[in-house]
Amino acid sequence: MKRNIPAIIGLIIISLLILTALLAPVLAPYNPTDQNLYQRLQTPSRQHLLGQDSLGRDVLSRIIYGAWISLKVGSITVGISLIIGISLGLIAGYIGGIVDEVIMRICDIFLAFPGILLAIALMSIMEPSLNNVIIALSIMGWVGYARLVRGQTLSLKENEFITAARSLGAGHFRIMLRHILPNLLAPVIVEATFGMGGVIVAEAGLSFLGLGTQPPTPSWGTMLNEGRKFLLIAPHLTTFPGLAIMIVVLGLNFLGDGIRDIFDPKKRR
Repeated sequence: MKRNIPAIIGLIIISLLILTALLAPVLAPYNPTDQNLYQRLQTPSRQHLLGQDSLGRDVLSRIIYGAWISLKVGSITVGISLIIGISLGLIAGYIGGIVDEVIMRICDIFLAFPGILLAIALMSIMEPSLNNVIIALSIMGWVGYARLVRGQTLSLKENEFITAARSLGAGHFRIMLRHILPNLLAPVIVEATFGMGGVIVAEAGLSFLGLGTQPPTPSWGTMLNEGRKFLLIAPHLTTFPGLAIMIVVLGLNFLGDGIRDIFDPKKRR
C-alpha cells in the first residue's frame, strides 16, 4: 500500500469522509437547516466559506451533513447487498444443479433492467425517503456480488483442500463457511469498494430527481437539484456538491485499485 500513491490518497479521502460524517455537529459552522432569506444566493465569503443557497443556508454545513447521508446509504446498502449476494452465491456455486439455475436466472432477470431505471421504478412505487432508497438500491445491488461469489465458489470447491476437508468428515455448512468463504473474500472486498462509489452516485441521482432524501435533510443530490435553477447566477450551489461527489467516488476507486493490487500476487512481486 505504501508504494501505491493513489491508494494512499484514496485511503486519506475515505478516512476524511468518515471523520467528517461522524463529527458533522462539531465541524459544521452553522446549522444546515437555518435560513437567512436576506442573504440568499450569497457567494463564498469569510463568514460562509462556500456561500449560501437560495434560502440563505450555509452550503459548507450542508455538504458536511450530506457526507453522513452518503456514508450511511453507501455502507448500509453495500452491507445488505454483501449479505444477500454472498449467501446466494455460495449456495448456488456449492450446491449447483437446479438451485444454481434458479438463482442465476433470477440474477439474469435483474441484470436485464438498467440498474438506475429499476431503482427509479421502485422509488416511484414506494414513498421517497432515505430508508426506501437503501431498500431500492439493495434490491438491485446484490446481483453482482452473487455472480462473483458463485464463480469463485465453483473454482474453489474443486481444490484439494476442500477434498481433504470432506475426507476428514467436515459437513457442507462448515466447508462453505470455514474453507470457501475466507478464500473468496479478497475479490469481494475489492468489488464492495467499487460498489460503494456506485451506490453514492445512485443515491445522489435519486435525490436529484426528487425520489431520494427529502428536504430539508441535506443531501448532495438534493443540493444539486436545488442549485440547478440558479446555475448561471450562483454556480457555487452546484459546483461544491458536485466536487464532493467526485472526490469521494474518486477516493473509493483509488482505494479499490490499491486493495486489488495488494491481493494480486503478481502485483505483490
